[in-house]
Amino acid sequence: MVNFFWNLFSNDLAIDLGTANTLVSVKGQGVVLREPSVVAINKTTDEVVAVGAEAKQMLGRAPGNIEAIRPMKDGVIANFGVTEKMIRHFINKVHNDRKTLVRPRVVVAVPSGITQVEKRAVRDSTLSAGAREVFLIEEPMAAAVGVGLPVQEPWGNMIIDIGGGTTEVAIISMSGIVYSKSIRIAGDEMDEAIVNYVKKKYNLLIGSRTAEEVKINIGSAYPLEKRLTMEVKGRDLVVGIPKTLVISDEEVREALSETFSSIIEAVKIALERTPPELASDIVDKGIVVAGGGSMIKGVDILLRQETGLPITLADDPLSAVALGAGIVLADPKLLSKVTI
Repeated sequence: MVNFFWNLFSNDLAIDLGTANTLVSVKGQGVVLREPSVVAINKTTDEVVAVGAEAKQMLGRAPGNIEAIRPMKDGVIANFGVTEKMIRHFINKVHNDRKTLVRPRVVVAVPSGITQVEKRAVRDSTLSAGAREVFLIEEPMAAAVGVGLPVQEPWGNMIIDIGGGTTEVAIISMSGIVYSKSIRIAGDEMDEAIVNYVKKKYNLLIGSRTAEEVKINIGSAYPLEKRLTMEVKGRDLVVGIPKTLVISDEEVREALSETFSSIIEAVKIALERTPPELASDIVDKGIVVAGGGSMIKGVDILLRQETGLPITLADDPLSAVALGAGIVLADPKLLSKVTI
């Protein structure tokens, strides 16, 4: 009866606390918030100026007294205080800034390679932000549930989640992770690779936001049928003045080749370490790919070519982890099996 009362008056939340974006899903409503993981702080007063999309607009453009901070790095908390403020803001926003009678229970998705210290940092910051109780779930498990894989069955399920800070590769069976590999090479590394490529080849310095736009618009993992080009603006490092140049999909693919090689290597290691019975399931069912990185053109073709296995792209790759965490939160039996 007490649990019924508490559940009635609290909006329990599932949070995908990502390096690039934070997503929040609410029981019965699905994903209700999707915002960049950025906080703008007034350095003079230490007050929060903006959070999310508004704060992201300030990256590299804010005046000296305002600092736009990305408090998450490589999937984990890099700035405890700012992360707490960000989570508190998102919880209040989801609750429409009203005070609920009971603080929410929160499930937070974290990378599979997370350390005990990093787990404690996530738990403590979420509790400080207003949660009553915090459960941690590994991102590949949440993503697998979110894309509809039968994780509770005694079959091998393989998922690749290419996020902003980490790429998670996991083999899942009977509500447990049989093998997982978390590499801190993902969307942010791709942006950095594009910045470095343009800098090295053209002596042009572009911002990380421009690099992200290039990646989204013309980035590819496999040669395209039709050539794509994009105009980029930056600062010429030789003469120091603004300059514009046109970059092609072939050049971007060359810039991203090392990043994709690292991801493929992690996938191959996972396949090598998969027990034979589960490996036979994966041969039949293939691999599911989720996360923002799965939206880059040709990722499925490259993986299919490198592994020889069927590749399925998630229908809603950006929301998979948040949706999966929400499903787990609504199922007490599954929650008890998959929390870490």
